Amino acid sequence: MQLPDFFEAGPRLRVFDPLAEFLGAARSGVIDYGYADVVKLAGHSCPTVASAYLLTRAALTALYPQAMPERGAIRVELRGQRLDGVNGVFANVVSLLTGATEDTGFKGIGSFFDRRQLLFFGADIRAQMRLTRVDTAQHVDATAHLEQVPGQARTFQLLPRCLGDSASADEQAEFRALWQARVKSLLIDHADDPAVFEVRA
Repeated sequence: MQLPDFFEAGPRLRVFDPLAEFLGAARSGVIDYGYADVVKLAGHSCPTVASAYLLTRAALTALYPQAMPERGAIRVELRGQRLDGVNGVFANVVSLLTGATEDTGFKGIGSFFDRRQLLFFGADIRAQMRLTRVDTAQHVDATAHLEQVPGQARTFQLLPRCLGDSASADEQAEFRALWQARVKSLLIDHADDPAVFEVRA
């Protein structure tokens, strides 16, 4: 799978997963994620996928200022409903990084490592997402402001032509380049920009 080079230039997220350690899936339980991992999960790269990755990274960094985030020990609440807009795609990325699931995740071994009942939609919160540590009940609220990094107008002029199969090969290539240029800007230029990825304790 050949991916754009800038995918690997973006920030990474390292988490500790006690289940991975217990079963020998990762040495010392440490899992390292990059943007390419969430692209493979989603099957595409877009501002939603990038924002889900970057916002979760920012929230986990704030939630665990002195330690590595613990995958599987984080409650995730999303303000949006599960079938609205891009909430499902967003939630899939957050679930990958945090281990949180509704009721389809790993049910645990005995009373350990249960990943269910940690992901909730339609939460009564003002932020886009709230992450809560199961061990301390500390939480952070996080919201992505993608309007701060708008796409170029030409992108949306080309979109219907590409969808309608009336775009030339050059126009299709231009559309793809412009689409990923916005993703690249989020990933490279704004990954740590609090005006784009707002996190509040």
